[in-house]
This record gives sequence, C-alpha cells and structure tokens, in this order.
Amino acid sequence: MELIAGHTMGTPEYTVEEAMELFAGIGLDGIEIVVQDGYKCGIPNYVDEAYLQKIKDAAEHNNMRIVCLTPYYCRFNDLDDAVRESDIEGVKRVIGYAGFLGAGYVRIYGGSFAQEELDEDGEKERRLVEAMKILGDAAAAKQITLVLEDHFNTMTVTARRAAEIVSRINHPNVGILYDQVNLVFVGGEEYEEAIELQKDYIRYVHVKDLIFKGDTREFRASGVSHVNEDERIVSSRVVGEGIMDWKAIVESLRKSGYEGWYSLEYERRWHPQDLPIAGVGMKHSAEHLRKCLQ
Repeated sequence: MELIAGHTMGTPEYTVEEAMELFAGIGLDGIEIVVQDGYKCGIPNYVDEAYLQKIKDAAEHNNMRIVCLTPYYCRFNDLDDAVRESDIEGVKRVIGYAGFLGAGYVRIYGGSFAQEELDEDGEKERRLVEAMKILGDAAAAKQITLVLEDHFNTMTVTARRAAEIVSRINHPNVGILYDQVNLVFVGGEEYEEAIELQKDYIRYVHVKDLIFKGDTREFRASGVSHVNEDERIVSSRVVGEGIMDWKAIVESLRKSGYEGWYSLEYERRWHPQDLPIAGVGMKHSAEHLRKCLQ
C-alpha cells in the first residue's frame, strides 16, 4: 500500500513532536526523522529510552507512524579502521532506536566518496560492502531494512552504482532508497533507466522537486549531506512546481512492482530561501503527490 511520509528536514523551525502534529494535520501517514546532534527537528545521536518513549507517545497521540530514521554517518568505507568502526557503531545505535520506535527503515549513505576520488584497488568499495553486511545483520535482528540512498559524494551516486553495490552486499535487509532528484542534478540516469536498474532493490522513495538555475549542468559539492549555496546549480521547489514528472515516475515505480512509502524530503533545512514554510509547501507537495498516486 502506497503511503506518504513527511521528512523532518522540511520542518527546521519545529520540534519533532510539533512536526508530527503538522504532518497529521495535512493528512500524512508517517514521519521520517533526522538523527543528528544540533538539529531542532531531530533526535540527537545519544538519547535514552525515556527520550525515545516521549517521541513514541507523540506519534501514537497523532496517529503517526514513525517510518524511517535518518542518521548522517557516512564513513563506512574509510581506510582507517577506527573511523570506520565508529560510524558502524553509530548506525547500530540508530538501529536500536528504530527498533524501539517501530520504524521499518534506516537511511544510509553509501560511504563517503568525493567526485574526484578513485578507488583503483576496490578497497573502499570492499569495506563499504563488508560494513553493510555487518549492519544488515544488526538490522535483521530488529526487523529493519537499511536503505542506501542515491546520493552525491557517496559510492551510490548513480542508479547503476547503487544497484551494483547492493547486489554485492546481497543481504535481505539492505536495499535502495530511490531518489530521482539526486540523480537528476548529478547528471545520472533518467527515471525509466534508473528504476529499471534498481527495481529489484528499491525499498523506499524520496520525493522532492527542483529547477536548474541556468544552462550549466556541471554538478559539484564539497560535502555529503548537502550542497553549499555557492556550489548549487539548482533551486528547490514545492513538489509539482519544478521539472519532475512525479506522475510518470510513480507509474514507472508501480510497473516495477514498488508499493511502498513515499517520503517528502522537503529541503527547507538546507535551502529555506527556496521554499515556503512546511505548513504551506509540504501541504501543497502532499496534495500533488496524492494526485499522482491516485
């Protein structure tokens, strides 16, 4: 059954509990929650059971399903064992949070891999695959699926690379988070090809929209989590007001067999100048997506 979640990236002015109330008010079915220190609308990296219980109680009060937790660990392919193990342990902790909260998914970055980097001996990819097998076992114990996102400055930057790596991981609790907008602005595959390449592995979908600022399509980014303002070649838009044909994308996903969650990754956290407040922009985005799903 296709359901719509709201991502707390879209609600930087709110607490998690306030975001749940907003999402319930605009008719969303679930919530994807950032896990990161220092973000108002997120769960810190280190919390106790009492803290999580308050989040769980708020979700039940708002009849809101906690769908996915989204941490920002990314160094699973690092050549320094201590660095790599630290991030593996961080995700294990988040898997524990997800299990307590009843979330079915944890978003994962496919390692940290800059545009200019090379992996000539394949060691970074080997380490990423090994780390995901370890974390896949931890996720299986909690009945959770890890979803590696199509994302810039990772080893899953294109649909083809994401499919290749998840195929190598070959774990029932590790799949792909399909994000067509991320593929568009890095010059990756169009949706028909991307979905065909990834159809056996797609377990979760991010929905957002954009326009290109000008004629340039030369993508660059110095970080993993987001693109700095002076590097951006696109502007974010309310879903339905940009260039993305979400009706066609939904139809293609359905033909591939996907029947899961669609999460509105409304990027107001990173680009508030582009987007109206969530009560307006996420509401309009949800309305447009519902039409596409209908």
